[in-house]
Amino acid sequence: MGVIKMHNAAPIISLSVGEPKDFRWQGREEKSAICKKPIQEVLLTKEGFIGDGVANHEFHGGPERAVCLYPFEHYSLWEKEFKIPLQLPAFGENITIAGMTEADVYIGNIYKLGTAVVQISQGRVPCSTISKHNAIDELLKRIVDTGYTGYFFRVLEEGMVFENSHMQLVEENEKKVSILFANQTLFHDRKNKEAIEKILEVEELASVWHEKLKRELQKEQL
Repeated sequence: MGVIKMHNAAPIISLSVGEPKDFRWQGREEKSAICKKPIQEVLLTKEGFIGDGVANHEFHGGPERAVCLYPFEHYSLWEKEFKIPLQLPAFGENITIAGMTEADVYIGNIYKLGTAVVQISQGRVPCSTISKHNAIDELLKRIVDTGYTGYFFRVLEEGMVFENSHMQLVEENEKKVSILFANQTLFHDRKNKEAIEKILEVEELASVWHEKLKRELQKEQL
């Protein structure tokens, strides 16, 4: 068990859902659910928010990626770097929140969200849709460079989420492996045996990440 806490509540800045739609990007037809729209209230199930869908199942969707969060702090960073305004939710996230960057949270942390209970399961492995949607060619590269990807939750208890709900920390994972640490290891430090082993010790890590990192570890042992 981790440390039980019932404080550190962060208010939602934006709550958004959306179904996949057809887009024309750079002369090509593609389908994506990145264009989400703000909503006042919505039911969160084990599979995700009602009215929220995915087009690319490799990177999105499923019980271990039921909720996507993107930290609000990164908006000003990217706007300053690329000199372009970004409209929430620019990264296709369901929830935009301040005070919960990738460095601030641990895999396995449990939170109360509205009447639902959620748990951080993995970092987000971003795809080129983020660059296309925001018309910034270098955005995907910079997100990977920094590890500022946002992250996913699984749903432990289904419930209603409202636009004025808070993400309230209930239990902090005792392994204290941050999303940023995991991102930096996966993206930039795959030969770091100690780092990978540390991440794999987190039982709450999503299976897709566990399998990916375990393969990297096996490569180093050959």
